[in-house]
Amino acid sequence: MAAGELRPRWGQPLTGIISFVFFFGVAWFLWFILSDPRGPVGWFPYPFVMYLAMMILVGIWQHMLLGDWPFQNIEQPKRGIIMTIVNLILVWLVIDIVFYRILGLGFNFLSFYGMEEIGKPGKLAQVAVVCFVLIGFYTYPVSTIFFGKWPAQPSNLKQPEAGLVEFAWGSLLTLICYSFLIVPFFGSIIKGAALNPAWWESIGGTSHVHWVFGWWEWAIVILFMTPNVWRMKPWSAITVPQPWKGLISVIISMIGAFLLMFLCKKLIPMWVPAETFHLLQESKGAAEVQRFYWIHSAEIAGFFLIPFLIWHHYFDDIAFGLDRDGWVAFILRTVGVMALAAGSYWIFYYSNFGHWALGNHHMTELSHRFAHGESLVWNFWWIIPLLWNEWFFHKWPFYVHEE
Repeated sequence: MAAGELRPRWGQPLTGIISFVFFFGVAWFLWFILSDPRGPVGWFPYPFVMYLAMMILVGIWQHMLLGDWPFQNIEQPKRGIIMTIVNLILVWLVIDIVFYRILGLGFNFLSFYGMEEIGKPGKLAQVAVVCFVLIGFYTYPVSTIFFGKWPAQPSNLKQPEAGLVEFAWGSLLTLICYSFLIVPFFGSIIKGAALNPAWWESIGGTSHVHWVFGWWEWAIVILFMTPNVWRMKPWSAITVPQPWKGLISVIISMIGAFLLMFLCKKLIPMWVPAETFHLLQESKGAAEVQRFYWIHSAEIAGFFLIPFLIWHHYFDDIAFGLDRDGWVAFILRTVGVMALAAGSYWIFYYSNFGHWALGNHHMTELSHRFAHGESLVWNFWWIIPLLWNEWFFHKWPFYVHEE
């Protein structure tokens, strides 16, 4: 083991089990204090889901793009604490200054205050910010994961220049994708000549942005499974140079995400009660049923996030004696993540974790539990403690450096 390499403090699987229990407890405690309707604050789901989403995106900027600059040489846990504080400050600046008060001057749906001035709910602006984050979850890290940091690398650029190049490139991609995947949704609900309505209505049967969620969430899962439990497979089999390797990977992953979304639509009626569809139909018509299919597809994708992140970050891609980088281990972890995702789905909906643990009051009846996409909200609360320990604290104190 190379000097300075991280190793689990208590070996595996004990370190993974302890980490899992600890961070699950942290997520659940914070949820109860701040978001659970039965808790002291009870802000569910907004505005906290917006802040949590932006915290992850800003964390991507800090860790994946800038490589923890300028705090990379500070010892732990000071580095993690400082980076967390900086993250919170940047999140406030991005939301309240950049979106609400700068970009919102031109696009009123990006300003909480602008929405309220024209008699629209300020929540629409919070939704718009969450949608920006959704797009950014793919468009910012894709340069690192699929393109190997091309075009910023290889070069003699150092931090922060290298990270800022990636940030600029990612911001361009994010704004382009946001303009044709998110803005038309607001064109459909804020009538006027300036914004076109949702072009995907004829494809998805609804003008709701949840059609985009259903597709994009699967693309995010494929993207992040690549460096985690897949250990860069199957894209490592593509041998052409960059940027062609990255472009091929993006195209295949987007097609795969699109197909998985429609596969989910076909499979969902197999386990979701028929009464759920009747309730949706009666409430808002056929378009509401289609909206449900797409957001529930995104939820199913979301249930993959926790298992593969746990397997990678807590249990070091454990392969039970197999070569961790081999194809057999790749298949084992893929099937294992699918099984754990299905188990997580059952726990959330059928054992009703969303009600007794998270306080979602409308989830008492089985047919009422599926319509609102609320497992995606819980994912943010769960993922942030995990990622912060990995990104900002470099797994302190659960891992130690081997000297």
